[in-house]
Amino acid sequence: MPNFARRRLRTTLWLPLLCLAASLALPVRAQDQTSELGAIGQRWLDQALAQAQGGTLPLRMEVSVGQLDPRLRLAPCARVEPHLPAGTRLWGRTRLGLRCVDGAVRWNVFLPITVKAFGPAWVLAGDVAMGAVLAEGDAVEAEVDWAADSAAIVANPQAWVGLMAARPLQAGQALRQNLVRAPDLFKAGAPVRVVVQGQGYAVTSSGQALTAGAQGQNVRVRMSNGRLISGIVLEDGTIEAAL
Repeated sequence: MPNFARRRLRTTLWLPLLCLAASLALPVRAQDQTSELGAIGQRWLDQALAQAQGGTLPLRMEVSVGQLDPRLRLAPCARVEPHLPAGTRLWGRTRLGLRCVDGAVRWNVFLPITVKAFGPAWVLAGDVAMGAVLAEGDAVEAEVDWAADSAAIVANPQAWVGLMAARPLQAGQALRQNLVRAPDLFKAGAPVRVVVQGQGYAVTSSGQALTAGAQGQNVRVRMSNGRLISGIVLEDGTIEAAL
């Protein structure tokens, strides 16, 4: 999914939460606390995901709610408010906060949840050795859980055909950004062309790569005068450095 689509996905998920936190605040009694809190969390999550899926969300979302410790004993509360803890999101294994906002004793507990996001992706048809260049026939389209891993799915075939396996890959594995990388354009020790950019000028020189380099990587180069510089590898293997 392109970056703008991922941003839209996050926005679609978060917008309903701002309203739900205030509107879905319910009482909980001292008896049967864990089941009541679990039900409150489940209703809040179902509504949040239903609103998201009713918009432009490109994935089919599912959520399962875990259990609080049954030994938990909380003071009675007239209003319990669900909320997402800071730094968390509705994606993969996460947690939902439940806090008492109207009671003699204020408390805050966390409910374990798992959010799945099913959508089209490219899945490897067979094992792929580390360093092998991926061809179009190496993967087939299938529905997978995008949220099963924190690494982003590579949904567009043009984004992975011609890339190298960054590690040994197994049949059935969904292609994600951390599993592939651009192929090396030169090896360590190879002579390279360097363009040094300065204010109002550009100088082309030659050097020796200290490491292998792929497009977009930052590499170090030893110049002919012995100076060490760093630069970004361009599409044609030229290294662009700035002074």
